[in-house]
Amino acid sequence: MADFLSILKRYWGYDSFRGIQLDIIESICSGRDTLGLMPTGGGKSITFQVSSMAMEGVCLVVTPLISLMKDQIAHLRQKGIRSAALHGGMSHEELLTEMDNVIYGDYKFLYVSPERFSSDLFLKRLTKMNVNFITIDEAHCISQWGYDFRPSYLALAHVRRVLPGRPVLALTATATPKVVQDIQDKLGFAAYNVFRMSFERKNLTYTVRRVENKYQELYNILRRTSGSAIVYTRNRRKTREIADWLNENGIKALYYHAGLDHADRDIRQVMWQEEDTRVMVATNAFGMGIDKANVRLVVHVDVPDSIEAYFQEAGRAGRDGGEAQAVLLCNGNDRTRLLRRIDERYPSKEYVRQVYEDVCAYLQIGVGDGGESVYEFHIDDFCRSFHYFPVPLISALHLLTRAGYWQYREEEENKSRIFFLLSKDSLYKWHWMPSDTEAVIEAILRTYGGVFTEYVYIEESRIAQKASLTLDQVYHILLSLGQQRILHYIPRKRIPRIFFPYRRVDTEDVWLTPDVYEDRKKECLSRIHAMIGYMEERSVCRSRMLLAYFGDTDCKDCGQCDVCRERNRGEKVALQVQRAADAIVSMLADGQGIPLDDIYHLPFDTLYIKEALQWLLDEEELEVSDGMLRLK
Repeated sequence: MADFLSILKRYWGYDSFRGIQLDIIESICSGRDTLGLMPTGGGKSITFQVSSMAMEGVCLVVTPLISLMKDQIAHLRQKGIRSAALHGGMSHEELLTEMDNVIYGDYKFLYVSPERFSSDLFLKRLTKMNVNFITIDEAHCISQWGYDFRPSYLALAHVRRVLPGRPVLALTATATPKVVQDIQDKLGFAAYNVFRMSFERKNLTYTVRRVENKYQELYNILRRTSGSAIVYTRNRRKTREIADWLNENGIKALYYHAGLDHADRDIRQVMWQEEDTRVMVATNAFGMGIDKANVRLVVHVDVPDSIEAYFQEAGRAGRDGGEAQAVLLCNGNDRTRLLRRIDERYPSKEYVRQVYEDVCAYLQIGVGDGGESVYEFHIDDFCRSFHYFPVPLISALHLLTRAGYWQYREEEENKSRIFFLLSKDSLYKWHWMPSDTEAVIEAILRTYGGVFTEYVYIEESRIAQKASLTLDQVYHILLSLGQQRILHYIPRKRIPRIFFPYRRVDTEDVWLTPDVYEDRKKECLSRIHAMIGYMEERSVCRSRMLLAYFGDTDCKDCGQCDVCRERNRGEKVALQVQRAADAIVSMLADGQGIPLDDIYHLPFDTLYIKEALQWLLDEEELEVSDGMLRLK
């Protein structure tokens, strides 16, 4: 324990561990497969980071979040801890260099996405690395019963074969008892080994508000509160719409969604983290892996599909332990919208088969063709050509992925590339250029090699920093240089891809098994009904409802949610009515009647006196005759 504490103090500056952190560290360092259930803000990263620092070798960290990779690597490097990451935004050469660095250098952490385990090159290099243990973040993604099941996580089964004997640390903030068991089964745990930290957040107040005008209520909430806020909505268009509306009404806001390029997302994230803007309006692409503890408010303008999603997103408020609020806005239409999502998520099997046939026709893949091939899939063009709506189409693409007919990869991003068409000598002889253009060319030549002989991957944000320009300025200068035939510039693009691991089958042979379709549809229906129950419940404490969903039934009313506040108000009213009733009976104790109006001189609110009078009359303890009040 002393070694663990000294590591914690030296690198992170803390004097003690929190909750179950030390239990998890001791378990994984003793070589046992371990599952840690910790709420958002519970300090999950400390468990594997301290553990790896106490052991020889490198910790392999699997996470789907590029933002988390970047944040944690930046923090580790600031502490002098050598770390690396492999993700889809890197060139082939960059990937090879980083893997060699880990193999031959004294690295302590290697962050990778789950898709990396489908790469034979990575798996071969992995065997040469001195891996001490494997950490799997967002482990609920491996369970088909989890709310955020990702087929890419199933490839993690390879890691147990490639790295036999290495223990696995699985971490998640959202897992029902069923998912807890499934995670351990899928990861091949040698023995059941779970550490649970209470998900109760005493500093976080949960509130459900039923309103007709959600935008106006959002504005009212933001005006009444202070501090950083996140506003969640379901679609990308609404993020911009709400952010613009808030700015027009004097509240500084930015929007964020997965359709923005990495550089743009990074800039917005930094502006919000450094509090250049107060509110981030976002889809669920924002928040996971974002290291900002002082968020005071999370508002959901749209109701999420599951308790798991809501609990995780709401839990991003108050991670510093200070008072915070999580507000869910709903109205009469939300129940219908939620139930509609079931059919959107699980369109008919005939529809799914038709999607398979039409996609193959669009990609010009005949029956028996297409094995082990990757195709760019321009989804907007496909929808226009074959008359599909995007939402059920994407659901069908995912269902066919789960069934194994292809792997649909949403919006994989290729980095920007440039290649100088002029030779270096010709470039120096070029006519006078604006100073900004010269600064961009100089930044490129100082940063990247080989640009006169081949296409080279670049990062516009890096060039912008070196040239002291904005990202938008660099982008337009590169476009201009392309138009002048000085260089060829291929901007980064986000294009979905479909990988066919096997040859195309006949459409009639496409089969969706119960574990792909019926079982998961039933599970989806159950989660949506649980979310509707939370939204519509008016008698059970919000915190107790959420905790019970995750199997924690040994908890008390929070005393601060909207349900508890209403109940407390009702109890106070009942007490005042009882006291008023007692006072009325005392006035009549001598058996003599009194004028009815005299009771309104009692030191109670008129409303309480009226309720007390009505209650006593209903109980037939009093009677009124000729304006006089008497005991019966």
